[in-house]
Order: sequence, then structure tokens, then C-alpha cells
Amino acid sequence: MMTEHTLKFFEEELTQLKADVVRMGGLTEAQVVQAVRAVALRDVVLAESVVVTDEQLDTLQHEIERCSIRLIALRQPVAQDLRCAVGALKLSLILERAGDYAKNIAKRAMVIAHAQPQIPLTRSVQRMGELVAARLKEALDAYSSGDIEAAKSVWNRDEDIDEHYNSLFRELLTYMMGDPHIIGTCAHLLFVAKNLERIGDYATGIAEIVQYEVAGEDFTDPRPKWSGVEPAPPVSEVEA
Repeated sequence: MMTEHTLKFFEEELTQLKADVVRMGGLTEAQVVQAVRAVALRDVVLAESVVVTDEQLDTLQHEIERCSIRLIALRQPVAQDLRCAVGALKLSLILERAGDYAKNIAKRAMVIAHAQPQIPLTRSVQRMGELVAARLKEALDAYSSGDIEAAKSVWNRDEDIDEHYNSLFRELLTYMMGDPHIIGTCAHLLFVAKNLERIGDYATGIAEIVQYEVAGEDFTDPRPKWSGVEPAPPVSEVEA
């Protein structure tokens, strides 16, 4: 049995662990927003800042991982406390990977900034990026508040981002077929779109962690089926 003194420290450790995850989530969200803005504004300086800031995410991820493992080993939590510690560990990995994708987008932005301006293309990417960033924020807010309904809302709308990606994929292919001179720029934008689609998947993953951490079970309802066109062929993901 934990003494009252030990229990107090345990609760403080759990609270701090969750606060660190929330802080990391805010930084990841900002990275995504700034990376998309760098593409839209052709802002090399902003893109470079996203790349540099990624190191902060790596540091936070290692710290959260270390604290989670230490808490589980020394305190031996059970039930929701255990799910909270494990959830923090999983979330840190998801957020670190989402940050890597934001960094990849920023690197592409540096190249696109020096290419021939294609405003309609970058605006399409910007719309998708804003949707992904908003979905990521919703998932992180659900985690911060422990709101299962908000998490389920994010989980149920995963297909929206896929639909945007497929639409953008077809749009970019149309531009490339119409003008071979912009194939290079469009290829970079395709990688940006794919990175955004993967970040959207991570938002769904966060929602699933919230559901399990709070309720102790996975989502059981079938996700609404997408009634759009068939998915476009996949684009290989860029390495982190």
C-alpha cells in the first residue's frame, strides 16, 4: 500500500508527465502550422526555423520516455494510472514522428521557394495543411481534457483528410501532364501532401489513445465509410 506521502508524489509525477506531453503536443502543432505556412509563403527563413526546432521535440520525446519508464518501474501503477503512463509514452513517439514530417515539409518548402511560382498549387496544399493542423489540435485538446467524445469526433473524420489528399493528388497530376516544366515543383508538393496525410493519421492515433486511456477500451463503433472516389496510387514517404 502506498503511504499518503508517496501517493502525493505519484500523483504529482503523473500530472507533470501529462503536462510535458501537452507541451510537446503544442510544439508539434506549431511545427506543422509553420511548415505549411512556409510552403504557402515560400518563406525559407521560417522553413529553416522549423528544421532547427525539431531538435526540441527529440529532446522532449526522450525525456518523456525516460520519465514514463521510470514511473512504471518504481511506482507500479495500475488501471487508469498505468494507462496514463503508457499513453504518455506512446504519444511522445507519435508527436516526435509528426514533428519529423513537419520538418520534411519545411525542407521541401526550401526547394519550392526557389521554384517557379505556382500559386494555385500551394493554395491547395495550404488548405489541406490547415485541415490537418486543426485536426491535430482537436486530438491534443481531447487528450488534455480527457474528452472521449471529442476524441471520437476526430477518429470518425479521418476520411476527410484522405479525401483531400486524393483530390490534391489528382490536381497535381493534372498540372504535371499539362506542363512538364513544373513536374519538379509538383513532385515536391506531392511529398508535402503525403506528409500531411500521415500527420492526419497520427491525429487519429492520438484520439485512439485518449479513448483507451480514459475508458480502458478501444473504439468499437464502425468508422463511417467514405463515399468518394477510389484512392489514388500511394506516394512513397520521404525519409525523416
